[in-house]
Parts: sequence; structure tokens; C-alpha cells
Amino acid sequence: MATTQRDTMRALLDEYGRTYAEEAGIPLRDTPQSLFRLLVLSTLLSARIRASVAIASAKEFDQAGLRDPKRMLAATWQQRVDALGRGGYRRYDERTATQLGEVARQVNERYGGDLRRLREKADGDVAELRRELRGFQGMGPAGADIFLREAQRVWPEAAPYIDDKALDGARGIGLPASPAALVRLADDAEPAVVAAALVRVALDKKAAAGIREHAARA
Repeated sequence: MATTQRDTMRALLDEYGRTYAEEAGIPLRDTPQSLFRLLVLSTLLSARIRASVAIASAKEFDQAGLRDPKRMLAATWQQRVDALGRGGYRRYDERTATQLGEVARQVNERYGGDLRRLREKADGDVAELRRELRGFQGMGPAGADIFLREAQRVWPEAAPYIDDKALDGARGIGLPASPAALVRLADDAEPAVVAAALVRVALDKKAAAGIREHAARA
């Protein structure tokens, strides 16, 4: 029997169906602390560094208690550098330590420490959400996309947020390059999970072959 796109989607979700926030141990909720932790994770993931290192570094910030803008700002630059080093984030540690301090300051000054106010300001406009996110120090298009791919789980007005990187993953395994079509194929899976799974495929050259094998066995 020929493998269908639905078979491929099931295989994708079986193999890679978890968000980056889940992997980093962030229980994503629409709360100030949870959203700030996601912002830190998105900043770390947006650098040219392995996702596993970015996730390990995000966990180090969590273990150090740097889970909100106030605590991130209260930490010394060296404490931030040390947390990044423990996570293996050494290539960009000094620059990123400075950047995260500035991001924390911006969250406090612009949004009173609460990223839900960024959401309120955007008033349901996803393009505006993205523009606001790109206003943070060092937050480029990739970082904003990472944040929104994950945040759509608690900010449903952003869904389905399946960006170009995720669509690259879809093309690589023969799935449609259409967010709406991908969500239909995923049945009950959340768009955030679908998007994260597709990005993992886009970043791993060996993933496509494994998914095709899995789908063929289904």
C-alpha cells in the first residue's frame, strides 16, 4: 500500500512531536514568567548553535533562578556568562549574556515585566506581534518566529503559525507547504507541536529518511 501524506504526518508526530519549550522544561502558560522563559529560550535558539545547547543553557538559567526579567537583571553579567557556559553555549556567551540583560530591561520598561501586554498591544495582529518581538535586543526574524511557533499554544490568535523554516521541513518529507493543509493532516495535534516537529526535520538532514521508513511501516 502506498504511503499517504497522513501516514507521513503521523510518523512525523510520533518521532518529533514535542515543542522546544517542552524539551526545555518550560510549562508554557499565558503568565509573565512562563512567557519570559520562552523569550529567553527563543533568543538562545536563534543563534547559529545546536538546539540541544540552547535548550541546555535555558535549563541552566532556570536552575539559577533567572526565570523573570527582575531576576535576570539582578544577576551579574558574569553570572549570566557562567550559566551559558554550563549549558555549553560558549561561542556566543559574552555577547548573549549582555543581550539577555538588555532584553530583560526592555521587557520591564516597555511591558512592565509582562509580555501579555505585548500581546494586548498587538490586538490580535500577528504581524504586529512579530514586529514587537523584533524590537528586543538581538531578536531577528528567526527569534521572533521561534517565539510565535511556541507561543501559539497559549496565544491562539497566532495559530496556525507555521513559518518558512517549518514549511521547508514539510517539503522535505513530501507534505504540503500550506499551514492550513498541514493542520488538517495533523488531526488533533496542536499547531505548535506540528510546527516544532517540522522544524526539527528541517534542521536534521537524516530525519526525512527516518520518517519515510516509519511511515512505510505504518
